[in-house]
Amino acid sequence: MAFPSKKLIDDPNGASHSLSSISPSLSNSPAIFLFSNFRPPQLLSSRYFYVVTEFIEGLVETYPGLQYLDGFPLVKVVLRAEVSAATYDKVAVVSGGGSGHEPAHAGFVGDGMLTAAICGDIFSSPPVDSILAGIRAVTGSKGCLLIVKNYTGDRLNFGLAAELAKSEGYKVETVIVGDDCALPPPRGIAGRRGLAGTILVHKVAGAAAAAGLSLAEVAAEAKHASEIVGTMGVALTVCTIPGQVTSDRLGPGKMELGLGIHGEPGAAVADIQPVNVVVSHVLQQILSTETNYVPITRGERVVLMVNGLGGTPAMELMIAAGKAVPKLQLEHGLAVDRVYTGSFMTSLDMAGFSISIMKADPLILQRLDAATKAPYWPVSADGNHPPAKIPVPIPVSRSRKTDEPRSRPLQLNEQGQILEVAIEAAANAIINLKDKLNEWDGKVGDGDCGSTMCRGAKAILEDIKNYPLNEAAETVCEIGSSIGRSMGGTSGIIYTIFFKAAYSHLKASSHSGITSKQWAQALASSIAAVSKYGGASAGYRTLLDALIPASSVLEEKLNSGLDPCTAFILSSEAALAGAQSTVDMHAQAGRSTYVSGEILSTVPDPGAMAAATWYRAAALAVKAKCES
Repeated sequence: MAFPSKKLIDDPNGASHSLSSISPSLSNSPAIFLFSNFRPPQLLSSRYFYVVTEFIEGLVETYPGLQYLDGFPLVKVVLRAEVSAATYDKVAVVSGGGSGHEPAHAGFVGDGMLTAAICGDIFSSPPVDSILAGIRAVTGSKGCLLIVKNYTGDRLNFGLAAELAKSEGYKVETVIVGDDCALPPPRGIAGRRGLAGTILVHKVAGAAAAAGLSLAEVAAEAKHASEIVGTMGVALTVCTIPGQVTSDRLGPGKMELGLGIHGEPGAAVADIQPVNVVVSHVLQQILSTETNYVPITRGERVVLMVNGLGGTPAMELMIAAGKAVPKLQLEHGLAVDRVYTGSFMTSLDMAGFSISIMKADPLILQRLDAATKAPYWPVSADGNHPPAKIPVPIPVSRSRKTDEPRSRPLQLNEQGQILEVAIEAAANAIINLKDKLNEWDGKVGDGDCGSTMCRGAKAILEDIKNYPLNEAAETVCEIGSSIGRSMGGTSGIIYTIFFKAAYSHLKASSHSGITSKQWAQALASSIAAVSKYGGASAGYRTLLDALIPASSVLEEKLNSGLDPCTAFILSSEAALAGAQSTVDMHAQAGRSTYVSGEILSTVPDPGAMAAATWYRAAALAVKAKCES
């Protein structure tokens, strides 16, 4: 099918989106026909689902060093053609996220950079199964580093995939990148968004891995790089999302400052200014001593990246880079050691650019200068062309001796009997609390907390007949699987992370039985995993406000020599008190963040009350069993 004429893709309202007032050449490039609002609706509905898979097919045909896993349309993973998990002897560096930011992330797969990229749908985090498939495909004995942009969906999905991979025996570390400098330090846990500076972190980590460093060393270098880079963007148009009507929130003669990469509104809308004025403002924001987002001071050396957002020609990006270098030198007293200009992390067809500044030191420069075959760093394409796709790997079981499905033992030992009554009591308590949880959530959330938790509880009661109850660690793993299959949403991800993290801790314990202190340590590990990937901690008005006090009391009482049943009961009382105390807390996570304090003060947090309820029910059941 031929592309339409320019007339068909011009603004039907005749509005000008020219960048000429920023520079004589700054003019908006129209969207390609595939993404145009003028594409016939029937074609959009039938083709949109395949946009990402067709992009990947074209990418691997263009660059012979790349392959993809044969799991379309759900598993969309691009990986280095020469890497096999069975033989790879270096740290695998894996990143990814929603598509629409090309060439990020798949275009940076190659020796010396990413080992694999996990592609989600347009502006959507990739699913856990896809991330896990990518980890399995490229991770060898030295382990895997996940580089994740700071968005809730990415953090949770990559976080769960990391925990699942760990439970299978893989060594996995995670580095979260939040380089956004557009807004003042935020309240709550959302934090700074991951923007184009993430590409520089990819390069540093990839070079460190290629040099043969250990997983801990590669992760440390990536984390350091993420802490010394800052980014801010400016745009003159809103991106065109496939199948959706483009927003007209920007009128003629306006530009948006501090925007994200998903078409979301920026920090401010202003009149279009000359390019040198815009660049000065962006640099001032990044290097602000008030926010202190980037630890760069006068006299130091830096790296500059000018990144196109998708609809900006290379000429315009070069103009912006040409303005930025002397301003960094003269206005900020910085030496510019490297300049990277091009489209690295886009927002579909958005007209505009972002600027990233990274503090330069000898090691950073060594990593950035290291050779890479990642096609969009950029490098030339060469080498023999292997098959374009390979099968999705089937994981080798690392915890089971056979492939036979698990089943309930014919006879339960003492620990198996205790586990059974605790699990059943906890699940039934949640089912009984369903309506109350929905009522509370209707005031501070979307009203489905009880229904969501109830789905998980019913799945557990259905699946318990097949749980290997005499094996505590494996039973905990199966609970996580039941929840992951049935609950869905953020709660499902969080609880799956919770139980998979507990399994990772417990599986190292003796198969002859797990002690009460080992259970307490597993609880602490689960809380740490939920906090790590979800970002919440005590006082944020979440389920952790019930579980953190419970964990503290349990550990304290066990260490003092109190019997386990009594310690469990006392810790459950702490859980309930912690959940009830959320009435007085300001929400800093989840949908409650957007609810007024006046409304929040009328009900406790539903998630915290749910956690306290099942924990308390389990404690009472265990006590009754021990006394019988």
